[in-house]
Amino acid sequence: MRKLIYVPVIHMSADLGSVARQVDKKGIAGFGEEFWRKHRETISKLWDVIFNYFIDLDVKGFKIYQDGMVADGEVGEKIVEEGVKAGSKNYEIISDLLKRGALLVKTEDFPLVKKERDRIVRIANAGSTGKKLTAYLIYRLTRDRLLKKRDRYIAERINETLRPWESGILFIGAYHDVIPPLPDNILITEVKETNKVRNYQRLLLRAGKNKEEFEGLAEYLGAPEIFKKTEGVTMQ
Repeated sequence: MRKLIYVPVIHMSADLGSVARQVDKKGIAGFGEEFWRKHRETISKLWDVIFNYFIDLDVKGFKIYQDGMVADGEVGEKIVEEGVKAGSKNYEIISDLLKRGALLVKTEDFPLVKKERDRIVRIANAGSTGKKLTAYLIYRLTRDRLLKKRDRYIAERINETLRPWESGILFIGAYHDVIPPLPDNILITEVKETNKVRNYQRLLLRAGKNKEEFEGLAEYLGAPEIFKKTEGVTMQ
C-alpha cells in the first residue's frame, strides 16, 4: 500500500515572492496592524507544528511533493534553496527533509502555475481601483477551474511517481483539494484537518462577524495536537 502524508498549509509572506509586500500592506490596511500581526503569528505556529511533526520521522526515500514545484533535480533544489534564503518555513522543512534522505519530485505543470500567478500579480500591480477590480473579477472567474486543473495534475503526478510500498509527503495550500482525484490504493494521513485549515482562511475576510469560530480555528492551527486520518479510518 502506498502512503501519503497530506500537509494542508497556509503560505507565509516569504512564500509569495514579489506580491508578498502588497499582500501584507493590504492585510494591514483592511484589518489593522494588530489583527494582521496575530494572523501572521498563527500561521507561523502552524508551520512550527508541521516542523515538529517531521522532526523525528525517518524520511529516507520519501518523495516530497510541493504545490508550485515545477521542477526537480538541481533546478528544484535551487528553488528550495532560494526559498530558504527568503525565510520560507515551508522550504526550510523541505530542505531538512532532503538532507535526511527524502527526494524532491516535480509536482506541478509550469504553464498552469504561471497562469494563476500572473493573474495574482496583475491584481497586486493594478494602479487604480477600477483596474484592481477588473483584474480580481477575471481571477475569480477562472480560479476554481485553474485549481481543479492543477489538483488533477498533482494527483496524476503522485500516482505516476509513487511506487508500491513507497511513502510521500504533499505540502499543499488548503484551498486545493487533491484528495478526491487520488486513487484509492494510496493511504492518506492528514497532519491537520484540511477543512479546518481552509475554513480559517475563508473566515479571515469576515473574522469580526465570526469572531468565536475564527479564534477557535486559530487556536487549532497552532495547537501541537495533529489530526491523523487514513482513508475511512481515524487513528489515535
